[in-house]
Amino acid sequence: MMSTNALRARFVEYFERHKHRFVASSSLVPASDPTLLFTNAGMVPFKDVFLGRDKRDYSRAVSSQRCVRAGGKHNDLENVGYTARHHTFFEMLGNFSFGDYFKREAIQFAWEFLTVELGLPAEKLWVTVYEEDEEAARIWLDEIGVSEDSFSRIGAKDNFWQMGDTGPCGPCSEIFYDHGDHINGGPPGTPEEDGDRFVEIWNLVFMQYDRQPDGTMVDLPSPSIDTGMGLERVAAVMQGTHDNYQIDVFKKLMAATADAIGIPADSDHASLKVVADHIRATAFLITDGVMPANEGRGYVLRRIMRRAIRHGHKLGATGTFFYKLVAPLVELMGEAFPELADSQAQIERVVEQEEERFALTLAQGLRILEDAISEMSGTEIPGETVFKLYDTYGFPVDLTNDVARERELTLDTRGFDAAMSAQRERARAASQFGADYHAKLEIDEPTEFIGYTETSGSATVLSTIQNEQPVDRLAAGDEGVLVLDRTPFYGESGGQLGDLGVIEADGACFVVTDTQKQNGVFLHFGRVENGEFAAKQAVDARVDLERRRAIELNHTATHLLHAALRETLGTHVRQKGSMVAPDRLRFDFAHYESVTPENLADIEAQVNARVRENIQGEFYTRSYDEAIAEGALAFFGEKYGDEVRVVRFGDYSVELCGGTHAPASGAIGLIKVTEERGVAAGVRRLEAVTGDHALKWVQDASAREIRVASRLKASPAELEDKLDRMLERVAGLERQLDQANQKLAASQGDDLVDSAREIGGAQVVVKRMDGADRKVLRDTVDALKNKLDNAVVVLGAAAEGKVALIAGVAKGQSKTLPAGELINFVAEQVGGKGGGRPDMAQAGGSDAGKLDEALESVYAWVEQRSVD
Repeated sequence: MMSTNALRARFVEYFERHKHRFVASSSLVPASDPTLLFTNAGMVPFKDVFLGRDKRDYSRAVSSQRCVRAGGKHNDLENVGYTARHHTFFEMLGNFSFGDYFKREAIQFAWEFLTVELGLPAEKLWVTVYEEDEEAARIWLDEIGVSEDSFSRIGAKDNFWQMGDTGPCGPCSEIFYDHGDHINGGPPGTPEEDGDRFVEIWNLVFMQYDRQPDGTMVDLPSPSIDTGMGLERVAAVMQGTHDNYQIDVFKKLMAATADAIGIPADSDHASLKVVADHIRATAFLITDGVMPANEGRGYVLRRIMRRAIRHGHKLGATGTFFYKLVAPLVELMGEAFPELADSQAQIERVVEQEEERFALTLAQGLRILEDAISEMSGTEIPGETVFKLYDTYGFPVDLTNDVARERELTLDTRGFDAAMSAQRERARAASQFGADYHAKLEIDEPTEFIGYTETSGSATVLSTIQNEQPVDRLAAGDEGVLVLDRTPFYGESGGQLGDLGVIEADGACFVVTDTQKQNGVFLHFGRVENGEFAAKQAVDARVDLERRRAIELNHTATHLLHAALRETLGTHVRQKGSMVAPDRLRFDFAHYESVTPENLADIEAQVNARVRENIQGEFYTRSYDEAIAEGALAFFGEKYGDEVRVVRFGDYSVELCGGTHAPASGAIGLIKVTEERGVAAGVRRLEAVTGDHALKWVQDASAREIRVASRLKASPAELEDKLDRMLERVAGLERQLDQANQKLAASQGDDLVDSAREIGGAQVVVKRMDGADRKVLRDTVDALKNKLDNAVVVLGAAAEGKVALIAGVAKGQSKTLPAGELINFVAEQVGGKGGGRPDMAQAGGSDAGKLDEALESVYAWVEQRSVD
């Protein structure tokens, strides 16, 4: 039996022998592709190569790309656990040709790998082609020798691939494996094709056309090949099963799940499949920087985790168990994906904390759902109930659907969708969006950036733009955009703000207020102060040097802080966003708990030690693979070409970065961390200042300390001891005040005992006590409850137009005269509301003028309730 790991290695080795470059799996978060939630196919990392936007130094590639289909248009989540082949996470084996070989070689490679390398019997394979692709049909039938009895011509629905409505597209050829006539299902293209007997294992896409906006297709100048073979499906074939969950990886993960929960290892339950599948998606998403959250990718991860946790509870799990599966997964897949092993501790921490958080949501949501189901008259759970669970209690819809499926119930999806739409409309109405002045502009001319070595230089105007449209010229007073053939101005990217400065020519002056970058074009936004600017005009561009230098200090400090965070907190720390401005820096990073003051002090000490070492910066280009091999860090979500710029400060910090930097760490002078806080689930934020701004921050802090010490009549060195003594004194005075209040309450209680009225067996005391705070009111209620049998007490006080109310009811009366209902009855009359226990409740109000009348109404309320 060939293991899954051995199969992956065999595939890569085969294509490497045939001159394919091995390309490691990219992140599950697609770089710079807003159209995709996750990487969901093997070709995603090569999308721009196929579109001609990205050039590689190789024309053949092989990869084993990790993929997720659990959100957006491609969503298999709800089917996982109930079918033999649906997964949230899977690996796609693929070989690619970028204008090199085409149909004949692709078909020959596929057939040889399956029948020779893997030894699969040819008679067990079934081939399909696009019904109009006679070229591929002839290769399969005449050259490969596939039998007509195992061959189908199928329409565009299944055998024609396209990237979008326009662009690259082409016919497909699919290879199926026949698991045998003992399994239900028929050949592809027949009415019985949905069974499990014939399983598609490989799809060969012949990318040969470019679909035009009018629907016509023209030949691509360089036809290409994109193939995809599901690793789990082929592993099932090689291990003699038609069920992906019976392959070695899933068997071991299901056994580990059973062990973690404490059930027999040979248990056969759909929930085991769910948990085993979901731990793979969970671990790899966290590895790639996704953290559980309430929106976007983080929300999908949270849904996956919570679905797995709930299925674990169905199997009998108590407490946390899901995080215990990370170690077995690393043992199975850590060799092929070292980044998984590196992140193990972080993954375990994140998963365990999410389990603990979800325990509360699960218990509450299931209770509400059970109550709703018990009150139903039909078999459909109302959409309003589903939405309330989702919106108010954070209970995922797919979990509600799981419960419904188990009870043979359905969801009112239309009602849920209507409630969701109404919520979106409310959110949209509450938001205001203005015009984006920096909207993308259609400009093809590239700009040469000279700003790494120069902060001023001559250039030629290529284009003048106003209101997002090209214009002949910009005159004095006009706001617009200048595009130059070369520029020293840095265009905002990688978190670094764009440069400011001036562009001048023959007495004309354009003040640059922002610089943006779009597809290699630098856009200089600003205003013409005098003169005019037009295309082909020679100009001098000059960056605001002082501002640029301040930004460079902060950018270099950001790199040093990143290195210190990883060294102190762990290598799971990775950038989640940044902002590099002239006056401060902000760095967001993946970490699932607050950074302790002790760790912050260590981080600050580390980076300032590197500043004092005055490490010289090194800035050079390398191939991406060479840079990564040198240990360079690639930032989360960034897109890199084959050639990358490396920014190195000794062995301490090595990152891929296109920004500008200080020439040496010593130029920073001082780095001072000013804030650390959480900004999202699993994301922390550091803010810091450097150079003159750091010095001013320290000076301001010292000045404040001196002023505070002076007001407390102490020296700065004595300040902490002085404050401790003052706090002790305040605590003592508060204790004395509490004792005085208790005595006051007791004496007032004695005075009020005689005012009690007996109504229906209850001793009712109602009193207005202006000037008393809530604590005095509560203590007085307690005193009266101790002195009176069957006491019902309502006390009120008014101050500055606001009302405070307290109600206390003896336990013997609390069922018929609950304090919560009583206090709300009184509070509504003074414009307020309240709540509490049956024996004690409190409320507030805003209409002090009605307090006397409201208190007087208590007697009638008690009398009425006593009669009822």
